[in-house]
Amino acid sequence: MAAAVLGLGGYLATPSVQEWLLVRQACDGALPRDAVKGLTPADADLESVESKRTEALGSYSCSLTFDGHNVSGERTITMSAYTRRDDQDRAFMAVFPEEGFDDQAPLPGSLPGFIDQYGSIRFLVPCPDLGKDDQGRQHKLMVQTHLGQAIPAKTRLAAYRIAVAFANSASDKVSCGAEAIAPPKRDLPLTGAADDVPTVPVAEAGDTACAWVSRAGLPEGGDWRIRVGANSAAPTGRCELLSGSDDESWRDGSRLAFVSWYGDWSNRLTAYDNDGRPRPGTASARCDGEAANYAFSGSRDIPGINAAAKERMFEEFVRDEVRAHGCTDLRFHS
Repeated sequence: MAAAVLGLGGYLATPSVQEWLLVRQACDGALPRDAVKGLTPADADLESVESKRTEALGSYSCSLTFDGHNVSGERTITMSAYTRRDDQDRAFMAVFPEEGFDDQAPLPGSLPGFIDQYGSIRFLVPCPDLGKDDQGRQHKLMVQTHLGQAIPAKTRLAAYRIAVAFANSASDKVSCGAEAIAPPKRDLPLTGAADDVPTVPVAEAGDTACAWVSRAGLPEGGDWRIRVGANSAAPTGRCELLSGSDDESWRDGSRLAFVSWYGDWSNRLTAYDNDGRPRPGTASARCDGEAANYAFSGSRDIPGINAAAKERMFEEFVRDEVRAHGCTDLRFHS
């Protein structure tokens, strides 16, 4: 009997079994083991996991720490979810600190979120079980997954599966009641750096969230390309037009960026700090009971595109967004 107990103890002490037990504990058992294994650095082990739920704050968090010879310092995957509007506003303030033209990348398909400039996957989903706040706005859940370092292409889908699994579990933990998110079937670069989002010729933009550029009346001869940083379900999006024949030559060409933000948090991005008046060259609307804001920026002198043409393109972009999101009360500010 003693030998059997010792044998069981030895079995439980093996690294693979310890890791299996840790994965079972991670995020209260919500994470797929094979996805965690896929994100474990080579020659490293899952060292520790930690989960925390604070009911009074409507928040839930989870972290996984790895250790090994090839791990530079501690490699940690951190995930957090929160339902309080103030917490979400602070997160948006950190991601879009000034006028909102910071890098971002789309999530695959129509996943409700985006990848911020720091490479974190962010979801924002309605919480039907939490009702509305005292201003009549639907409570929402913001979920952030930070993976700690660049993820190799072969493990990107594992990263998305981790983020989706945590988001779905977090919805239950904070009594959100959000509709379950399905993991994507294809991947995109797991970085919010604009340079890592591929461009496509304008002629091929018809099936993207920036389809309006196909009728924007761009001048011929500019070899214009579009970088799509949006999807139909994200709280923010970016359509960036670049002149150049490929992803390298555009750096010496011209650039136009058209950006949208959805939610009352975005009002500060298009307003003067001193009195809250909208800045010229912006637009606003009402979508799902909250504010939506739009702006554009770009190269000063672009052959064939004067100020009037830029304003016309901006109007085309905004009206396309308003139609797609079912918004009302559209206003252009000049």
